[in-house]
Amino acid sequence: MQQKETTNHDEFTELKDVPAEGRILALDPGTKRIGVAICDEMRFTTRPLELIERQSWKKLLAQVKIILAEYDAKALVIGLPLESDGDESIMSGTARDMARKFSLSLDVPVYLQDERVTSYAAKSNLWSRGVGLKESRRLVDSEAAAIILSDFLSRLPKV
Repeated sequence: MQQKETTNHDEFTELKDVPAEGRILALDPGTKRIGVAICDEMRFTTRPLELIERQSWKKLLAQVKIILAEYDAKALVIGLPLESDGDESIMSGTARDMARKFSLSLDVPVYLQDERVTSYAAKSNLWSRGVGLKESRRLVDSEAAAIILSDFLSRLPKV
């Protein structure tokens, strides 16, 4: 298995080599569930998809490959959970490791996107749409992935 240098923390956050067009898939990794979202081909809108229950790496990789193929996604974005002051958290290391593994296993580029406060924003969005507490617990991870993807898209240069 090929090893990549992982000491460079900008490795997955730089926007070089982002495909100029096509859908992008986003993941919001959690300890039990992984939120999933996709954008349209023109990258104007994002929408949550069905979440993935966290299992083995092999099963996660297989599920992500299926989703990438189904939507013909050209890149993958993973939420990077940072502390409120921007410092790394324990989950930051997990997200970076996930990004490294995906970059070694997929044929699409992989990026990290700061995801501070996306879960709070996702809950707020759901509640403002009248989604109840029980239902919002089921939807919040993928709603957060859609916010992560929107934030990533806003960083891309406008053509």
